[in-house]
Amino acid sequence: LDLVDQILIMTVNPGFGGQAFIPEMMSKVKTVAAWRKEYGHHYDIEVDGGIDNTTIKAAAEAGANVFVAGSYLFKASDLPAQVETLRVALDD
Repeated sequence: LDLVDQILIMTVNPGFGGQAFIPEMMSKVKTVAAWRKEYGHHYDIEVDGGIDNTTIKAAAEAGANVFVAGSYLFKASDLPAQVETLRVALDD
């Protein structure tokens, strides 16, 4: 893992957008976050799939620091306001 810059954990079944977040994947995020801390690695942990203002906080608390919120953002009628909902959710 010394050579890794980023680890991607899919939080949906890959294939198409708009799927529901799989909360059980947070155990994988916690595992790679623990490895990062235990071994002094510096990789990013990215989560992709079902990320929105109700799921982003759980992903961050598990150890993710990069978030792909594709469907949540691209379906928004007001993109800046939608991005702000993610920021607020992370700050709560």
